[in-house]
Order: sequence, then structure tokens, then C-alpha cells
Amino acid sequence: MNWKVIFALSLFGLGMAAATISLIPLNIEFWFWLCIFLFCAVVIAKRCTGAYFLHGFLVSLVNCIWVTGAHVLFADTYLANHKAEAMMMHNSPTGISVRAMMLIMGPVIGIISGLVLGLFAFVASKTVKG
Repeated sequence: MNWKVIFALSLFGLGMAAATISLIPLNIEFWFWLCIFLFCAVVIAKRCTGAYFLHGFLVSLVNCIWVTGAHVLFADTYLANHKAEAMMMHNSPTGISVRAMMLIMGPVIGIISGLVLGLFAFVASKTVKG
């Protein structure tokens, strides 16, 4: 495993963690992540010598830590800038606090995005020359 590449690429997640709190609205966040995932997939394909899917998956898991941590720490600011998510979380019949909901959903989203980035990295390893 190339942990240096995994950590370095996860810094995009740290940047997105900060940016999604108040700068990037949900309706365009997907496009930022898509560009980041495509870039990460190419870097993994060029810099890693194998286990491309696992490298991509692990990058997303570390991203998940950054993003979930930032959203939990700055939940009030995040929710003030993301009204639809705030309504959805506050209207949840489970009675779970907003921060707890973020702690539950963050890893789920991290795993799903890890599967996507892992697939991107695997495909890039077959198409991109090192």
C-alpha cells in the first residue's frame, strides 16, 4: 500500500470538508467530487503498483474522516448553509441528534464513494500509462 499517495490525495477531502461547510452548495458539490475522483484515479494509476481499487477505496475512507469530522465540528454553520439537509435532519422521526446522524451517515457515504473511487482507480489503471 502506498500510504503516502493515499494521505496526499485525501487532502482533497480535507479541502472539500472546509469548502462544503459554507462555500460549496450541495447542488454543485457532486461536480467538484467528480473532478477530484477522476484526478485521484489517474494519480493512483500512475503512482501505485497494484491494488488500485483498494487505494481508491482507502482514499475515500480517509476523505470520509475529514468531511464527517468537519461537518460534525461545524454542524451549526453547515446546517445554516444547507437548509434542505437541515430540514431533513431535524424532521427525522428517529430522534437522533443532528451530529449523531452525521456520524452515522458519513461512513456510509464514505464507503459508497470508496466503491466509486475504487472502481475509477481500477479502470484508470487499465487505461492510463504510468
